[in-house]
Amino acid sequence: MPKTEQIPGTAPDVGHPIAVVAERTGLSRDVLRAWERRYRAVDPSRTAGGQRLYSDHDIERFKLLAAATGRGRSISLVAGYSTAQLVQVIAEDAAASPAPEAPEGSSRIQEVVDGALHAIRALDGDGLDGVLRRAMAGLGIAVVLEEVVPQVMHAVGNGWVDGTMTIAQEHLASATSVSLILESVRTLRPDPKAPRLLAATPSGEPHSVGAVLAVGIAALEGWAVTYLGPGLPAAEWANAARSLDAQVIAVSVVAPTDPARVVAELGLLRAALAPSVTVAVGGGGIARVAEAFEIPGVIRCESLADLRTLLARVADR
Repeated sequence: MPKTEQIPGTAPDVGHPIAVVAERTGLSRDVLRAWERRYRAVDPSRTAGGQRLYSDHDIERFKLLAAATGRGRSISLVAGYSTAQLVQVIAEDAAASPAPEAPEGSSRIQEVVDGALHAIRALDGDGLDGVLRRAMAGLGIAVVLEEVVPQVMHAVGNGWVDGTMTIAQEHLASATSVSLILESVRTLRPDPKAPRLLAATPSGEPHSVGAVLAVGIAALEGWAVTYLGPGLPAAEWANAARSLDAQVIAVSVVAPTDPARVVAELGLLRAALAPSVTVAVGGGGIARVAEAFEIPGVIRCESLADLRTLLARVADR
């Protein structure tokens, strides 16, 4: 990221936590993190304990980036602009057309979710792909992974249960989301020495979106990732982990056809791995395999945020 010049009236040496930045910019913490980590929009300082501190200059820069993306420009492009360039393109856009009515925060996410569900109900795969791509450009990949896709798939799952969604619509939603997330992950280039995460679903678990979301989160955190697909037996997990020297195995469980078999497979997997390898299990169906968490070394992840915390701990170790 190019070094940005000081904006008159600001004090770059004053540090603010991310909560203050979110309050002052109107951007969610997820968006702020994504713009910093994925696009290197700012370069915050850190405390001795590792907490990020953002300057007044960083806050003003986030505001400018929000204004530029709010008019349709891609964050992947404008994140590399200097402050002067941002001011210029915002002025040019303002002169060319009136400012659009752009909802912020949770309302923006809800708008994307509603658009995605509309496309799914219409069996419009291209439309769904477009909704998610625009959300990635405007909100950041992290927000789409942690907020948009989980909300969409939860709504689709509920719709399937109550009869308002069909199996075809669920399959379209899953296939489109998985394809786009994996495509986005391939654009991220981890450090050659980055730790590796493997993700898949166990035997008898056909739903793959959760595993792919885990891959996306790990990639955003700088990990090397490998997605092995749905329905993988324990022996195959173990062979792949040894071959690729993986540090974390991410197992997604949503609607297992045989929960007892999944628990047994997780036990076999854990026994076949080195003690240093972490087995993380998450997804909407983890309550059905609760016995697995009595196995030493099998970690329960209630959310993608839990997975991110686990990855940070393993990487530090």
